[in-house]
Amino acid sequence: MKSETSAGVAAPPPAELAADPAVQRHILGVLVTSQILSGAGLAAGITVGALLAQDMLGSTGLAGLPSALFTAGSALAAIVVSRISAARGRRPGLAVGYATGAVGSVGVIAAAALDSPVLLFLALFVYGAGTATNLQARYAGADLAAPGHRARAISTVLVATTLGGVLGPNLAAPTGALAHAVHLPRLAGPFLLAGLAYAAAAVVLATRLHPDPLLLARAAAAPTEQAPADDPAADAASTARTRNRVLLGAQVMVVTQVVMVGVMTMTPVHMHDAGQGTAASGLVIALHVAAMYLPSPLTGRLVDRHGPLAVGAAAGLTLLAAGLLAAVAPAHSVPLLALALVLLGLGWNFGLVSGTAILTDAVPLATRAKTQGGVDVAIAISGATGGLASGAVVDLAGYSVLALGGGLLALLILPALATAAARGRR
Repeated sequence: MKSETSAGVAAPPPAELAADPAVQRHILGVLVTSQILSGAGLAAGITVGALLAQDMLGSTGLAGLPSALFTAGSALAAIVVSRISAARGRRPGLAVGYATGAVGSVGVIAAAALDSPVLLFLALFVYGAGTATNLQARYAGADLAAPGHRARAISTVLVATTLGGVLGPNLAAPTGALAHAVHLPRLAGPFLLAGLAYAAAAVVLATRLHPDPLLLARAAAAPTEQAPADDPAADAASTARTRNRVLLGAQVMVVTQVVMVGVMTMTPVHMHDAGQGTAASGLVIALHVAAMYLPSPLTGRLVDRHGPLAVGAAAGLTLLAAGLLAAVAPAHSVPLLALALVLLGLGWNFGLVSGTAILTDAVPLATRAKTQGGVDVAIAISGATGGLASGAVVDLAGYSVLALGGGLLALLILPALATAAARGRR
């Protein structure tokens, strides 16, 4: 195998290269840089997407539609990114995903300038590719990690999103002023930042992610994955265990995504209707995004030490607490809503890291990217459902009902985790 980094120089064998800590550090460094950039792009749609739709359509009931659209777009993008990654490696898959998100950001700006809801919805669908790619990048961090350190590698990639994710919402007001200065609607401002951030992330990955972690991991594992199965019964049992673990990891991530997206989407609208400005809602969303990603190193260590099932259970309980607090917090209380959204982000983080660890540990390298992409499609569809339903629930029953219902829904993962724990003890 020839080196991807040194022309004319013989590279070490794949197994030796894959085991080199310097290679993993380099890959994590590139992924961290791209995640810092993409975090700013990701936060733009969260902060003002619902407000932009509400402003164009004059209806709260459809304010959840932008979240549903860019989350639905992320479902399609997850398929495309995972298939490119499976066929050609993580580098081209992730770079294409972020470049597509940048195109969507430009489309949102054009829709705002033309006051075109149809173009807005199409552009938000394309913009969702950035969300899918941001999540897919966590798998790249785990490709070369040792089994006992995979959760920490995943969390390292996730935590990098924090800087951009916290900075992005707090730039809602300044970028809005910039948009106004060039005769664009103020709410289009954060998407100016998103387009630049996603484009920069694509360039970093396309030029710096060498060697490709998935291709190298496959090459290193190839000699040990050729042994044929000589016990059909044992092979069937192993397949059943893999399927059960994949379904469990998917369930944890899907449920936490539905709850998080539903409550998060309508919180800025809830605050706006109470007379709060974009600066207040931007601060709350910034703290929420920080809680989504900043605890990742601690979460990764907890998963590696205590197992993903225990951390998954903590996700359900934390989301319940978030829903209860959001339901009782007054709309004018920024501190209480901020605390509720912090708990919401923390619960999502617990669920994402633990669910990803369950999934990654269960799936062999040969089918890993394809299976991961399929699960991320389910996560995206669930997020789209949560975002779309959230506006209707608030319109019909109020924000408190939405928040309380989300907290109770999170408890659905506890029986599945308990069953898996009991099966493991047996």
